[in-house]
Amino acid sequence: MKSRLCLYEIATGKVEEVLATGRLIEAPNWTPDGAALIVNGDGCMFRVPLDAPDLIPIDTGHAVQCNNDHGVSPDGSRLVISDSTETRQSCIFVLPVTGGAPRRVTEEVPSWWHGWSPDGKRLAYVGRRDGGFGIYTIDVDGGAEQHLISGGGHYDGPDYTPDGQWIWFNSDRGGSMDLWRIAVVGGAPEQMTEDERVNWFPHPAPDGMSVLYLSYQPGTEGHPRDRDVELRLLDTHDGSVRTLIALFGGQGTINVPCWSPDGGRFAFVRYERDAG
Repeated sequence: MKSRLCLYEIATGKVEEVLATGRLIEAPNWTPDGAALIVNGDGCMFRVPLDAPDLIPIDTGHAVQCNNDHGVSPDGSRLVISDSTETRQSCIFVLPVTGGAPRRVTEEVPSWWHGWSPDGKRLAYVGRRDGGFGIYTIDVDGGAEQHLISGGGHYDGPDYTPDGQWIWFNSDRGGSMDLWRIAVVGGAPEQMTEDERVNWFPHPAPDGMSVLYLSYQPGTEGHPRDRDVELRLLDTHDGSVRTLIALFGGQGTINVPCWSPDGGRFAFVRYERDAG
């Protein structure tokens, strides 16, 4: 099997395998009702009911080149996707969570979604503008995008804290790929990790007390798939970090928000090594 969709229980460290498939699937989101996971694969979107795990296709209309930057609205009614069918570069669309015609949100491309504000009103995403990467937000109904930060390196993975006051992201603006945060109103960013590891995709827990992230071995370039990686948890009060699990993964493992609604578990994808 190529992909293994799993759940990690914070209290016990127990890993539960939900679904194994020969299809390449990525980036699990948890629905707010706790009943299902959302993943992408082969340009399509799928719902995985936890009571009867299977890849149930979600109708995304004309959008058939979905990537792994997608998520569910806080109220569970809408699905945001990043798709390149219409624009040839990643563009953000919103549609009913049960499927339907996607509505375009971002005019500027490329744009890759990563976070939904807790009040459901704004989206946080990565954009490449004039050859450089940056973090932006926009009203879920569209309009002008708000530039939050760019310049001096790569930017990725913006995700809101549960109080809606901060956006965490990863960047190599300090020389190596680390976790940062910035107030939603802008201002000076704060560096939150500083070690030899290559750290990506921070996801604040629902209680705001910790941040889950993907950590690559030192010297890794970009965020490749099929690598030995670790999923780590950063304590937001004292800054301490602990490794939860080491696995074979990387790109596709936890690109987007993946916490269960109660914060007791998170979803991730691990991959099998090539037998050859």
